[in-house]
Amino acid sequence: MGLTIEASRFQLAFSSVVLGKLLMKNAQHIPPDVGRHDLQHSARIALASLDLTSLNDADTQADIAQLCLRAQGPCGPAAAVCVWPRLAAFARTQLPVHIGVAAVANFPHGRPDVEAAVQDTLQIVQTGAQEVDVVMPYRSLIAGDELAVTKLLTAVRQACPGLVLKVILETGELQTPERIERACHLALEAGADFLKTSTGKSAVHATPEAARVMLNAIAAHPVARNHVGFKASGGIRTVQDAMVYEALAQQILGAEALNPKRFRIGASSLLADIEAVLNPSAARPRPTGGY
Repeated sequence: MGLTIEASRFQLAFSSVVLGKLLMKNAQHIPPDVGRHDLQHSARIALASLDLTSLNDADTQADIAQLCLRAQGPCGPAAAVCVWPRLAAFARTQLPVHIGVAAVANFPHGRPDVEAAVQDTLQIVQTGAQEVDVVMPYRSLIAGDELAVTKLLTAVRQACPGLVLKVILETGELQTPERIERACHLALEAGADFLKTSTGKSAVHATPEAARVMLNAIAAHPVARNHVGFKASGGIRTVQDAMVYEALAQQILGAEALNPKRFRIGASSLLADIEAVLNPSAARPRPTGGY
């Protein structure tokens, strides 16, 4: 599944006490008695699992050069950067081999145009990137056209053999747990390596409720349960935000899944908060916006 990631970069698993606090019924935020040690532990997991993202329409090589520098920061490397296909080859030249390059396909609208999605994917393959983040044609699923979803995802999977394929469900648009669960099933059957919550471009981004449905779908699948990963994206700006998704992944997939082969967070502004937690003396201003 793409890059070889060094397992020694993380110390995995929250203690049972901390995990219980994080997973209290309906908990949306971190309990106040979760200590700084636990926050730093969470920050290390988040950094090692981070897909540092820039998907602005006006992005240039200069923007991506800066992104790649940030991905190699003083607190440690991100898992990957995530960029437009047109900038993926440049990103690959700016990074060491242990940091991946992901690029987006059929993004952000998730149209049911198989040919266009495959062309995006082939462009990504040709750039030397390691990962493809493709948007499922979620409106087709909402309309009841599951065949359109399967055709597109299967074609994209066939177009990028050997690359990590993350399928973006756009859970905020799917809305119901039943639709999200069905989207998970279709993506898994088409060969997804990761289920990803959101594009970050819709009104509703990642939510713990959607994440739980997705993680349970992976855990229940007879094949995927042992290797498919989960990616939360959109609206995750602080380590406290990330901590909830880390805890859910540990609870449902097991502590061994808290590594970048099976757990990712897609974000642009999260890195500043990670660095503020891990190295307070050199902290940048805490994030107030961004992906």
